[in-house]
Amino acid sequence: MDLSYSAEEQAFRNEVREWLAGNLPKDIRDKVINYQGLSKEDFIRWHKILAAKGWAVPHWPVEWGGTSWDITQRYIYNEEFGLAGAPNLPNFGPNMCASVLMKFGTDAQKNRFLPRIREGDDFWVQGYSEPGSGSDLASLKTRAERKGDHYLVNGQKIWTTLGHYGDWIFALVRTDPGAAKRQEGISFLLIDMKTPGITVRPLILMDGGHEVNEVFFDDVKVPLENLIFEENKGWTVAKYLLGHERMGSANVGASKRELSALRALASTEMKNGKPIIEDPRFRDRLSRVEIELQALELTAMRFLDKMRRTGQPPGADVSMLKLKGSEIQQGITELMMQAVGPLAQPFVAVDDGAVDPYKSRLSPRYFNYRKTTIYAGSNEIQRNIIAKATLGL
Repeated sequence: MDLSYSAEEQAFRNEVREWLAGNLPKDIRDKVINYQGLSKEDFIRWHKILAAKGWAVPHWPVEWGGTSWDITQRYIYNEEFGLAGAPNLPNFGPNMCASVLMKFGTDAQKNRFLPRIREGDDFWVQGYSEPGSGSDLASLKTRAERKGDHYLVNGQKIWTTLGHYGDWIFALVRTDPGAAKRQEGISFLLIDMKTPGITVRPLILMDGGHEVNEVFFDDVKVPLENLIFEENKGWTVAKYLLGHERMGSANVGASKRELSALRALASTEMKNGKPIIEDPRFRDRLSRVEIELQALELTAMRFLDKMRRTGQPPGADVSMLKLKGSEIQQGITELMMQAVGPLAQPFVAVDDGAVDPYKSRLSPRYFNYRKTTIYAGSNEIQRNIIAKATLGL
């Protein structure tokens, strides 16, 4: 097992770091590091910059506009993005929908959708969760009935991240409600969000932000040509997709950046006349998070080494990355709150009062990051997956 980086890989890291320093727009970086949401226009502008460089979809095959980077280079690229404060492009199009199209799509579907995803012309979102069907996704009820040359879709999706930005949505729908097993009656559809009958309603979160939505489908017509793979075989597609989603859930680079910011903050915030970083209890919690992050990075590198040697995609044990990565992210937000105390509350300046905009966004961010142990499969479910598929329990 080789967990070190070669001279060529270190040179590649320097190339990515230098390019980001010269091309990442300052206003977008400032929003990321100050925990401000990005607009649809921000995402598209950054996507276009990356596309012009040829780096928007580095993990894609070269024939579709990707790079010839190996798995280690792609990992370095993602880590440097996190360290630089560069926003990752939303996963739904370049990573998730594209991987499905390449694996299961027809030539016509690939030629229609992949170039527009690569260039940032279509903003994709995910339609999986429903009221009562989250981690138990196979219980979904959104119905798609075949009517001649199209499906008629009725139902509701919930917690649709950035659904209000969406041009297209890929959705799991039930095409055979009488199937012996719930998973056998599900299909995977690509749906144009401009189709009549689609309504998007905002869900305002605890942090006051608009990030997720409800999406309602009322007699929405979807052409049969927008079916991915086979009818009633959508669960096969969904399982394939989740493995790719969890491999990217560790967020090592972003957590490293956040940890550095936490250390700097704790070195200036005072408690009993001393920087809070000198408080033994705080320092103990900080050290634990640092050690866990180092262990997570080594674990991610072990997965990289295995994939580099075998050429095989990640297995069920990749759930470890999602599980620990999300818990580390939450741990950092908790320590940020502890470092600044009541100043972390979302205060708004009145009567010319002074409020630190960075500190006042820490508690909303803390609340927002409760989601990390839920999305891409809740951590409780991840532990079950590890127990069954990896440990054989």
